Amino acid sequence: MDSPHDKRPMSLTTNLFFLFLLLFTNLLTLFLSSAFYTSCSLSNPTTTLSSHIPPPTTTSNLPSDFLAFTSGQFLPFGFNTNFDSDTVYPPVGSSCTQFPNELNPYMSYKVNGSCPDDELLAQKLLLKGCEPLPRRRCRPAAPPSYVEPYPLPTSLWTTPSDSSVVWTAYTCKNYNCLINRRTQKGFDDCKDCFDLEGREKTRWSSDKSSNGGLDFTIDEVLATKKPGTIRIGLDIGGGVATFAVRMMARNITIVTSSMNLNGPFNNFIASRGVVPLYISISQRLPFFDNTLDIVHSMHVLSNWIPTTLLHFLMFDIYRVLRPGGLFWLDHFFCVGEQLEEVYTPLIESIGFNKLKWAVGRKLDRGPELREMYLSALLEKPLNNSY
Repeated sequence: MDSPHDKRPMSLTTNLFFLFLLLFTNLLTLFLSSAFYTSCSLSNPTTTLSSHIPPPTTTSNLPSDFLAFTSGQFLPFGFNTNFDSDTVYPPVGSSCTQFPNELNPYMSYKVNGSCPDDELLAQKLLLKGCEPLPRRRCRPAAPPSYVEPYPLPTSLWTTPSDSSVVWTAYTCKNYNCLINRRTQKGFDDCKDCFDLEGREKTRWSSDKSSNGGLDFTIDEVLATKKPGTIRIGLDIGGGVATFAVRMMARNITIVTSSMNLNGPFNNFIASRGVVPLYISISQRLPFFDNTLDIVHSMHVLSNWIPTTLLHFLMFDIYRVLRPGGLFWLDHFFCVGEQLEEVYTPLIESIGFNKLKWAVGRKLDRGPELREMYLSALLEKPLNNSY
């Protein structure tokens, strides 16, 4: 029996054999692992890392007050049957942590002190998908010499005081500049909206359809339902809320959603005496199912929105409308062939009844673009459509 301490030297042939065996097994392992990885990658692309998805953000580089807000909070009286939990988790947009360069300065402030003057940063975060924005424990910037708004009904058609706005985020620093920007070159959202003596004065004021039937009137829309049954609703991307003002004159309450794209739209809406809602088109509508009588949107819902996102949004509109409620799609625009190939099938897939459907050419940017307008009045069925 050989001793374990036997150190007799191996022959040269034996050494070469073991060296060859070691190299062979290593090469075989490399070949098999490469083949397995390639097979997995081809048969299931989701197993590979996507270059456009950022790596998970660790909590170590997130602001402390962001973590304080988003962490679960125990209920003071323990388990609550309504929550089905003993803990509350405040909601925050899932995209927030993907943009630490914006999130960190937004959530960096002195608790119980003043918030940074950072409206532009906050809106950038929101439009990137950080919606809802996390709450903060600080006081927002306010106008230094605030003046009370005009009383109703004067406020409805009077330009507010410049002192009602913090102007830091905007190119214009007063309302006179905003009113006159319609004559300036360059893009601005709703360029002539702030001029209440201009187009806003006549918008939705006609008593009959015009522009080839594309311009429905408020009264002809309301006439499709029993008097008094259209009472509350939403205007998506409603500019300075002239639609809500027109409806107020008919005892109908409209909430107007709007962003502040290089102009204080939400301040202006509130100063007029109607309710602004600061959400993007990506946000789930903050209303319960089957509750609103009417949803209106002019120009905003168009082909600039990714098709899948638009499909989700249309279903969300259907969700919040009560049975028999109206969706007024006002001047939706797209390129000619898109209307028949993409958007008409998309709209029809939602399940609305068509009450009005008018198509016409959009020529304001030139006929060579082949753009089309669609105005439609759609009704949610009284009975389930599924």
